[in-house]
Order: sequence, then structure tokens, then C-alpha cells
Amino acid sequence: MYPVSRNRPALLTLCALLAGCGSPLSDAAGLEEKLALIELPPGFEISVYAEGVDNARQLALGAGGTVFAGSRKAGKVHAVVDRDGDHVADRVTLVDEGLQMPSGIAYRDGSLFVAALDRILRYDDIEGRLDDPPEPSLVTGALPDKTHHGWKYLRFGPDGLLYVPVGAPCNVCDEEGFAELRRLSADGSGMETYARGVRNSVGLAFHPESGELWFTDNGRDLLGDDLPGDELNHAPRPGMHFGYPYCHQGDTPDPEFGAGKSCDDYTPPAHTLGAHVAALGLTFYTGEAFPPEYRNQLFIAQHGSWNRSRKVGYNILLVRFGDDGRVAGSEVFAGGWLQGQDNWGRPNDVLQMADGSLLVSDDQQGVIYRIAHTGGSD
Repeated sequence: MYPVSRNRPALLTLCALLAGCGSPLSDAAGLEEKLALIELPPGFEISVYAEGVDNARQLALGAGGTVFAGSRKAGKVHAVVDRDGDHVADRVTLVDEGLQMPSGIAYRDGSLFVAALDRILRYDDIEGRLDDPPEPSLVTGALPDKTHHGWKYLRFGPDGLLYVPVGAPCNVCDEEGFAELRRLSADGSGMETYARGVRNSVGLAFHPESGELWFTDNGRDLLGDDLPGDELNHAPRPGMHFGYPYCHQGDTPDPEFGAGKSCDDYTPPAHTLGAHVAALGLTFYTGEAFPPEYRNQLFIAQHGSWNRSRKVGYNILLVRFGDDGRVAGSEVFAGGWLQGQDNWGRPNDVLQMADGSLLVSDDQQGVIYRIAHTGGSD
């Protein structure tokens, strides 16, 4: 549905028809017209994989090819099925609803794990029961119940443990038991703190070769348009502290909580992503459908700013790594959800499919997009 080839002249023509790319995009414009505004590298195309996925947030892929999507505002967990394999969903159903911010989800051994504020739930044999979803089992109810930054992101590590962030219950504060990453066994036992000084992470990923954890973290607000930058952090071992609330972006002491502290005492970000871009879900690319230079590189969904005088973000960022395993730089891979100061969509998470394509959730549109490489050059 709506495949869009990247062609710059065609994009300019469309902008002219829509009365200029600097003008707000009309709400009446169809999704096909809006998708034509997305700019990708040559040889890539974007299409709609599924519509009607209310407030689509984190994505997870089942063993049978079902795509699951959490939500934050809708309180729903969706199952998205492409029965005929044409890369367009045939069916969107509910796994559950009426949950409190079930944003974070993960799939493992036939079960879907859902983080709903203060608890993690498990839905067993989920792909075999999409027509009659099971009642969930409680994995743990030992997470804080504060809603400020209370939505979660789940990821199983190569160690078999489930990793989950616990965001700060404020813009900036110093409260025990918050602003950290935790991990626990799949049965809910053995919960422990893995990292501290993490204000609000809504994106975790493990490097496909080293198995080490990388995660995004959203910087504090109310220090102006350009401070502090969101962070991409690297946590190869437990026990690291990433600075919050004492130090931001590795080099900026907090005006209140930074007194008497040194940024040198904390782990700096591996890469600073820009202030207020709202870096969320991320994934390392391990497929073979994209050109070789994308392998083991990192894609990050930047949800976009909400309180900056001029909006930033609203894109998919590509972070490139050098041969030494360190970040070598970053660039926008997919952009166009922001037109001037009008955003018509907000990317939230990225998921690699079995065929090597990437899915992107958009919680503003309630849509999941598919980005594929066609092998062409225009």
C-alpha cells in the first residue's frame, strides 16, 4: 500500500502542489500524499504496513511473523498480521486493552511480555490465540507506580534477562529507586539495578556482535532550546552511572543538583543526539536486504520536540560505527514527518523484519510504516 520511491524532483513537485513545503500540511491530505514527503537515501522506499494501530509505540516480532505494538495513551496492545506475505497487514486485532500505559513489549519463547506502568504481564502462546487472547500472568508488580516517565521499553538481552528502564518521576529530581535501568529473569525473579543516572530511556538495544547494551536517554527540559542533548549511551557492564540528575550530556552540570559534583565522575554519552529530539526506540540492523554498509549500524526513532521554540527531530536517525566499535557519526536516514513547524507524524520505534525490511511505528498517525531497499538508485 502506498509504496513511495525516493525521487527528489517528484518531492519538489508535490510540495508545490501542496502550496509549499514550508506551509503546514493540511489535515485533509491523505496518507499517500504525506508519505511522498518522506525523504530516504536512493534505492529505498516507504509504504504503509498497517493502519488503525492506535497510538503505536514499541514493536515486537513473534516467531510466526506477527507484529505486536504497545501504546501509551490508548491503553491497548495490538497484534498485526500479514497472512499473505505481501508486506501489508491483513488484520489488526487487540491482545488487551484498558491497561495503564502498556508502551513496552517484548516477545520470547511464544509469550508476549507487556510493561504496564508498575507491572510486567505475560501472555502465553500468544500467536496461537490471537482470536481468543489469554488472560495475562503477572511477571512482576514490583515497579514504581508513578506515571511521570512511567511508560516503559522492554528488551531481552543475550543473557536471557529482561531489561526495563524506570524513568525519573519529574523533569529533574533526585529520588531513590528511579532514573535507572533494571533487569530481571523472565519469571520475575532476581530484579536488580543494572545502571543508574538514566533520566528517561525509551529505547534499549544489544549489539549483535558484542552483546553489549546501548540505550537512548531523553535529557531534562527547561534549560533552553539547545541544552542538554539527548543521549546515546553504552553500558557494557552493570554498575555504571550516566550522570542524571547531577550532570547532563557528559559535560553540563545541573544548575541545582550539580553543585559539588563533577561530570568526570560519570559515564558520558557515546553520542549526543541533539536537544529535545526525543530519541526513543532503536535497533541494530543485522539483515542482508540493505546495502552492506548498513550492517550492524544503529537506527534510532526520534519522536520530536514538544517544548522547543522551533521543532526538531521527527525522523529516523542512522548512527554509524567505526571499525573500533565506537560511534563514527550520525545522519538522518528518513525525514519528512516535520514540514516547516508542522509535524504530521511522530516516529516511535524501529523493528527489523525477517526479510530485512524495517518497520517504523508512528503514534501520532496510528500507523506502522515499512522501509525497504528496492535495489534501485532513484
